[in-house]
Amino acid sequence: MKISVELTLTPLQNDFEEPIINFIKQLRASGLTVLENPLSTQVYGDYDTVMRLLISEIKDALNLIENGLVLLKIVKTDRSDYEPDF
Repeated sequence: MKISVELTLTPLQNDFEEPIINFIKQLRASGLTVLENPLSTQVYGDYDTVMRLLISEIKDALNLIENGLVLLKIVKTDRSDYEPDF
């Protein structure tokens, strides 16, 4: 099953840039389709593959920050080629 995941890592600390950059670089290195915008990162692919990656990378990211949160949305379809028609 294909999924689309939107996630936002929000370190609740002053030095927040490095953990976010590291997290995104790790997602990019996965070989999955990864798209970013200023507010979130989207990962697209097979459910099992994406979730295995996220379990590992979210844990690593949270270990690198003192306080923070991760927001996650999962859609049951690959929306990587979505283009608005308006």
